[in-house]
Amino acid sequence: MRQLSELDASFLYLESDTAPMHIGGIYLFEGHDQAKPLAFSTFVAYLRSRLHVVPLFRQKLREIPLRLGRPYWIDDPDFSIERHLAYVNLGAKGQLGSLMPLASRILEEPLKRDRPLWHITFVDGFRSNEQADHENGFALIVRLHHAAIDAFSGEEIMGKLLEYSPEPRPIMPPQPWRPQPAPSDERIALQTGANLIRKPFRVASLAASAVTATGRGLVHRQLRRLPLPLPLFSAPHSPFNRQITGNRRIVSAEVSLARLKAIKAGIGDVTLNDVVLGLCAETLRRYMANHNQDTRRSLVAMTPVSVRSKSLRRATGNQMSAMLLDLATSEPDPARRIRQIHWNAVASEPYQEAISADRLTELVPSTMLALSARLYSELQLAQRYQPVFNVPITNVPGPQVPLYLQGSRLVRQYNTAPLFDSMGLVIVAVSYQGRLTINFTLCPDVVADGGSLEELTSQSLACIEEATLALPAESGEGLPSQQQTTLTEDALNYVEGLLRKTVSRLRH
Repeated sequence: MRQLSELDASFLYLESDTAPMHIGGIYLFEGHDQAKPLAFSTFVAYLRSRLHVVPLFRQKLREIPLRLGRPYWIDDPDFSIERHLAYVNLGAKGQLGSLMPLASRILEEPLKRDRPLWHITFVDGFRSNEQADHENGFALIVRLHHAAIDAFSGEEIMGKLLEYSPEPRPIMPPQPWRPQPAPSDERIALQTGANLIRKPFRVASLAASAVTATGRGLVHRQLRRLPLPLPLFSAPHSPFNRQITGNRRIVSAEVSLARLKAIKAGIGDVTLNDVVLGLCAETLRRYMANHNQDTRRSLVAMTPVSVRSKSLRRATGNQMSAMLLDLATSEPDPARRIRQIHWNAVASEPYQEAISADRLTELVPSTMLALSARLYSELQLAQRYQPVFNVPITNVPGPQVPLYLQGSRLVRQYNTAPLFDSMGLVIVAVSYQGRLTINFTLCPDVVADGGSLEELTSQSLACIEEATLALPAESGEGLPSQQQTTLTEDALNYVEGLLRKTVSRLRH
């Protein structure tokens, strides 16, 4: 029995019918060298033999009554792999144009809470090459709940399920598995009581949650008056920050890592991640210009950073830090913009630990966060208040060697992330075999003409390459200072003190 962290629990409490909180993946396989396509029954047998490498696949949630504590992961005594699998045959239309709308509809559906929080749809008859009559291909559409994993651990899980050799691995019988007995209600009650005694402040925060949530606007206004060097609430209004619906669309663009590395070498002292962020920034700027949006103020990104190398690695859960990053979209030169992004990131690096995800959820308990989010949605505050950031951008490094599943080669993958009210667009970049796929998960009712993002990415890359050739020698003039671009410890202390004082007054 393992209790969820505040961060993991927050993804459960923030979930709604229009905002399912799972990470998605679409994996395309081809089997040119296979005598026949991989049968669904073979895939089921293979997955069954690999369940032991990912324990969360057989663990479900045990909720706490009245949400007086965070849920626990427990073994599911009724686990059945068939409840987590579905089969679809695309037939003669098995190409990318028909697969992506299917994947969008599947990814709109929340995962069921009465079982382990994952699901895989096996799509038969997929052809990655439109000219091929038969290539024995198939696709997997995967959903894994964000309460169990982050984007980084999601890639690790898929790496454990796939193979590095084109020779099919013999499918072994499943390893024996006996679920641990579920904890009794009495044990859960005692554990919850002990946690409440250790954290009496949490009782007060739960009682005051609804009232405190209504003070969200007050917190916004107070922070804006502070004479602190903050990026908080400096993000402009954008077409991406509006109330969302349950509709989803996945748009992806592929670029060569070699081209990105050439840009990095041409600009100088920047990282490959800076180049990826610069490419995203130029794409978003072009989108806004095409839709007559004001581009004079720079967009702000929230960039998750894995802190697994700094702490004990676990098989599941979220181990992330986050950084608010000025994307410098007000800078017209896309090559110089990458330099500015680099300096913004360098200036913020010492403060990554100060805004770690665990610290933020200690500041705002997950149950309070959920109530605030519900009110935020119902009152349509997304349209009324200036956003903290405009778009999350995650860059996940993937394997540069080919992966296989029973002899079929993984040729391409797309990855999605959950949306939430005021956040109608999320960008996830994943590299694989010398290519970088930039995935735009969007709500089409918020981000109009989202399909144009693919072509805009291609145009942006060419524009950055041209600007890099014309870039003068590097200088430090005009680059943002550390004081202007970081979220300081003073800011967090102020917010923490404000919330604690509010709850203290409510208690008395």
